Amino acid sequence: MYNQPSFFKDGINKTFNMKIEKNKVVTLTYTLKADNADGAVIQEVKEDKPFVHLFGVGTLLPAFENNLAGLEVGDEFGFELASKDAYGENSEKDIVKLELSIFMNNGELDKELVQVGKYIPMQNNDGHVIEGKVLSIEDDGIVMDFNHPLSGQDLYFSGKILEVRDALDEELSHGHVHGPGGHDH
Repeated sequence: MYNQPSFFKDGINKTFNMKIEKNKVVTLTYTLKADNADGAVIQEVKEDKPFVHLFGVGTLLPAFENNLAGLEVGDEFGFELASKDAYGENSEKDIVKLELSIFMNNGELDKELVQVGKYIPMQNNDGHVIEGKVLSIEDDGIVMDFNHPLSGQDLYFSGKILEVRDALDEELSHGHVHGPGGHDH
């Protein structure tokens, strides 16, 4: 008996020099910094818990995917995204005052839930959950900011491509990765 080559790991055929393109599963590490390569670290994803994603299905920032397209295993990357290409600019229309009644529990304001600076999951008119940051608590309502936390911010990503493989049919039909680093049903 012989050892299976590493590209047959987990029973999934991995092709050498496979490039990142639509419908590939990409595993990578990255460091996200504010503004540029010298900016403050916002988030770091390391090899022990890498980011695993189904590429090209519209769930990542398009400019992020454009910068990764064509890369291969072992390639390192570093690129800046202007705020307009990331999460957009802050919008005043996304700062709203909501009625106090929304946050009442047995006739009392839920002070555990409603705190200045805290993010609260809310549901919009379409039924989607969006997070809003409590800006102020006023006598006639709660002022919340529904801008993305990174809106108005230029971003710098650097990292390394760890793995690229063909997506499984089930992953393509569900629109996300299954198994380690992905979604389990």
